[in-house]
Amino acid sequence: MDEIWKRLYRAALSVQHPREISERVCAGGVAAAVESASGRIYVGVCVDTSCTLGICAERNAMFHMITNGESELRRVLALLPNGKTGAPCGACREFMTQLMPGRYQNVEIMLDYETNRVVTLGALTPEWWI
Repeated sequence: MDEIWKRLYRAALSVQHPREISERVCAGGVAAAVESASGRIYVGVCVDTSCTLGICAERNAMFHMITNGESELRRVLALLPNGKTGAPCGACREFMTQLMPGRYQNVEIMLDYETNRVVTLGALTPEWWI
């Protein structure tokens, strides 16, 4: 396995601490790490709320990347509550396509860390609606 995937996995694991913030908000069930074009790693956790105001871990990590002046992705890893990795949801995929229109297809997504199964965002999102 490529060393960068190991670093992304460890980075996501380091922030994945499921916790209740209040009776209406919990965080950290899912954690994500993204690698930017510069090679920096940014992390985020999901924040779940009683309504639709929450955020996915992947978008949280991408917002962290944007906050730090970057806007180009190379790799995305989402760490689920059971310790396995999985594909970003539709909202996260849509955000990535809008972040990098015409260039999103080559972003690598870790689907299964245990078997080293990586796909591109283009394979997961073959025909963007715009």
